[in-house]
Amino acid sequence: MIRTVSDVTQILEAMQRDESQAAEALLPLVYDELRRIAAYKMAQESPGHTLQPTALVHEAWLRMIGDGNESFEGRAHFFAVAAEAMRRILVESARRKRSLKRGAGAEREELNESHLVQTAPSDELLAIDEALDLLATEDPTCADLVKLRYFVGMTMEEAATALGLPLRSAERLWTYSRAWLRQKIGRV
Repeated sequence: MIRTVSDVTQILEAMQRDESQAAEALLPLVYDELRRIAAYKMAQESPGHTLQPTALVHEAWLRMIGDGNESFEGRAHFFAVAAEAMRRILVESARRKRSLKRGAGAEREELNESHLVQTAPSDELLAIDEALDLLATEDPTCADLVKLRYFVGMTMEEAATALGLPLRSAERLWTYSRAWLRQKIGRV
């Protein structure tokens, strides 16, 4: 877990000031939390997925920090950007997997990094991604809440805190978002 919220916030502020070593100082502080998020999300993927949580964290980190033009408004924004980067990586992977059947018939030996066995088929992930894009145009806060809960695995309390919402408001938005998504894709 992250040492303190203020450590991360101070480093994010240093990144805003273009201090050269800030990004290097940030990774050790957030790595365990990013790894936990990635492991949670990977546990929801169907068997045979080629990405592992560590690779997902590294790919997301490169997308977030790699170009040197990163700008985060705070800890909540940073983790929201991380969740979005991981979501996009998994969606891209699901699209590639659906369009190209690689290694058909070959046996794959999995390195299972997580003991959680909850699966989300690629088609479901793509349907949720499309519905989330629609929800984001209607209500960005609802879409962010769904991303934090579904893709990151945050509890309601963690997601409410990350979004700066009272718990009761987050719970109401969660109820609305689930109903909205259920109507759009049939099952969430």
